[in-house]
Amino acid sequence: MVRELQARRATSLASLAAAEIERMIIAGELQAGDRINESTLAQLFGISRGPIREACRSLEKSSLVRVVANRGVFVREISVAQAAEIYDVRAHLFGLAGRLAAARVTRRDIDELLAMVREMESARDIDAYYPLNVSFHSRLVELSGNSRLADLYKSLSKELHLFRRKGLVQGESMASSNREHSRIIEALRDGNSQAAEREMAGHIEAGKERLLRRAGDADLERARERIRRSREKT
Repeated sequence: MVRELQARRATSLASLAAAEIERMIIAGELQAGDRINESTLAQLFGISRGPIREACRSLEKSSLVRVVANRGVFVREISVAQAAEIYDVRAHLFGLAGRLAAARVTRRDIDELLAMVREMESARDIDAYYPLNVSFHSRLVELSGNSRLADLYKSLSKELHLFRRKGLVQGESMASSNREHSRIIEALRDGNSQAAEREMAGHIEAGKERLLRRAGDADLERARERIRRSREKT
């Protein structure tokens, strides 16, 4: 019995540690390529390294981190091309969620979504906005009433946390994203399944475009930097 209780406690601690590490990735406290320092996190969380190690195994299965032999655990990095492919799949899933949710939402659900949009509107920066945005998307998918769809969407979304943040950083991206959120709510409020599907799929596609634009701007900036350094040498 004692061993069983200890095993349950270890599992519970590992689950809590995994949730906290995931939160740190969503919040940008841990970024793509960062090494997961077991000792530091164990001290930060006030637990032993065992649950941290188990949490990392769990996060590896969900594609948030990768284990490199003889080097350690790192926050996973994916290419822009890989991210774009995931966006395409997410767009179809999110659109389906919208079509299903339009037939199920209540007035209370709409009020909840509107409150979430207002909270995002008051966010001053990406660190405040992004976690709210993740919660909003998750709630929309939950309203579909399809648990398998929700699981698939959640799994894909986890892989894109860092890329989604990057796509919302520049210019009016957060404001544009929130205007799209408002159109989604309007379609759901009207019970228009086709419009809800179109708006929700389009929202993900717009996120993909913001990502690609951001990636293109970064490539352009690197090219300009190389030219500048070349000129300085001559």
